[in-house]
Amino acid sequence: MTQTPPPGTPAAGRRPGSDGEHALQRRLGSEERAGRFYDEQVLDHLNERMREFVARQEMFFLATADRHGECDNSFRAGPPGFLHVLDARTLAFPEYRGNGVHASLGNISENPHAGLLLMDFTRARIGLHVNGRARMVPDAELRAAHPGLPVDSVPGRRPEAWVVVEVEEAYIHCAKHIPHLVKAPRGTPRDWGTDDQRRKGGDFFGAARDAQLRRTRERDGLAAPEPVVPAAAAAPAPPDAEAWREEARRALERAERLGSGAEDRAGAGAHGSGWFG
Repeated sequence: MTQTPPPGTPAAGRRPGSDGEHALQRRLGSEERAGRFYDEQVLDHLNERMREFVARQEMFFLATADRHGECDNSFRAGPPGFLHVLDARTLAFPEYRGNGVHASLGNISENPHAGLLLMDFTRARIGLHVNGRARMVPDAELRAAHPGLPVDSVPGRRPEAWVVVEVEEAYIHCAKHIPHLVKAPRGTPRDWGTDDQRRKGGDFFGAARDAQLRRTRERDGLAAPEPVVPAAAAAPAPPDAEAWREEARRALERAERLGSGAEDRAGAGAHGSGWFG
């Protein structure tokens, strides 16, 4: 008797991706294109070019969610190699000292699914998605198993722990809309580990100021003021279902026209000959 695997457990030979994306592909007529992408670009490991790419990166974005599915996206940065390739199916990155909230680690402790997005803005202008299952490992424990882990002596860049990610999916993020940025000159200071509020960004978005105003008004028995939303920033009314479908059809037509051009082939590769091989 064949047993159905529990939710989130990939079955042998199952197409990559979620049930939701497969349903939308059928609905919007993109199954064939999506199938080519799955077949030619989505791996269950890091190939040689991907491993070389990972070793050069100085930053990535980390997506996690708690057991209820509430999401968080966080930024991670360090010297090249801080996102360390342990083998073709395993990555590890250090958890440096931060604001003490531990949103990402808290999510991982409840829900191991994690998504990493690596973007090279300066050299190759290409990206790499890595999805997998993450767990936290103490620094001493991981170093005992992998003595080659990088060692940082810079204050604020000493790992408190490591996150180990078992790779389930790895695939390209095409170059079409990635901006080309220029790196700061060598020696530009970074305030690793600082507790200086000004150098950390201060109250850039005014959240602390607003909280203080709210506490003051509550103390004085005054009603909290309604937040002011500029007219230009107000969200537009959601389109009706037919308008949404028509816009989706137009977007698909534009994507198909672009998909036949050289720019798209340079980003995603043609028949398996893309950036990551």
